[in-house]
Amino acid sequence: MTPVDATIRRVERADLLALVRIERACFSDPWPYDAFERLLDEPAFLVAERDAGVVGYVVADSTPNHGRDIGHVKDLAVHPDARGEGLGRGLLRSALARLRGVGVAVVRLEVRESNAVARSLYAGEGFEPVRRVSNYYRDGEDAIVLVVDLAEWATGE
Repeated sequence: MTPVDATIRRVERADLLALVRIERACFSDPWPYDAFERLLDEPAFLVAERDAGVVGYVVADSTPNHGRDIGHVKDLAVHPDARGEGLGRGLLRSALARLRGVGVAVVRLEVRESNAVARSLYAGEGFEPVRRVSNYYRDGEDAIVLVVDLAEWATGE
């Protein structure tokens, strides 16, 4: 799970500058400040905090879908200096639990085909590939769309 010295909590507006800094440190095509700002009220927008500083975050939302709401993990990042400590897994699990708590049945996400670390994390939580999207990222790299059923995830099947 998460290290004992980290707390996972809901995002606050005051966290946004720290999130932008982490986003820029982690991604070649980072989200701008206003992208985070627009998602502040989403049910699974969480941060990992340690020593009074944000070291990671996850942004996930839900969309109504005829009784089987769909969740979408839009962004997940851990500051490079805090990687390898279980924070990403803790953030992901917390987000999935929150989404399940608001009635989401299935969660999807897109991941770079080349991102073996992230793909391993998602596979470990039961995400399965459903399709490839060619040229998804601005640099032309393909994305793999992954999906997990939250009822199965919750029972560990």
